Amino acid sequence: MIFNNKITAGVFLAFTLLLTAFLPQLSFAQNTGAPTQVVYHVDDAETQGLKALRNIRNHLDTAPSTKIIVVTHANGVDILMEGAKDKKNNVEYASLVSALKSRGVRFEVCEITLKNRNLKKDQFILDAEFTPSGVVRIADLQAKDHFAYIKP
Repeated sequence: MIFNNKITAGVFLAFTLLLTAFLPQLSFAQNTGAPTQVVYHVDDAETQGLKALRNIRNHLDTAPSTKIIVVTHANGVDILMEGAKDKKNNVEYASLVSALKSRGVRFEVCEITLKNRNLKKDQFILDAEFTPSGVVRIADLQAKDHFAYIKP
């Protein structure tokens, strides 16, 4: 390719460099056919509990192949405790959690929260799993595993 002047050559070079820099990001954005992955962040059962569980149900009703992990910490772990209910509606969380678990949703409890609140693993429903740090888990899911982030 022959350029008539240095400006045209410079523009071509700049365009080529930009294209090369953004090409990897463009290929990442392509649909790979893999299901969407989402982490739901719950840190307050009273304000988020029922809303989060309903959002997740609606999410799966619309996009059933979505991989969802719910990470709870602080007061959010309360949705996974035995006998826990939504205070406003008197709805027990366990049946809603079990229904979502049967659809592939994972529910994780922060072990730092357990220590800080003097809670024991046997106080939680069987559907609960445990992670060393809820905040670290959320960050890793986003940064390393490319999960979308939702905080209801």
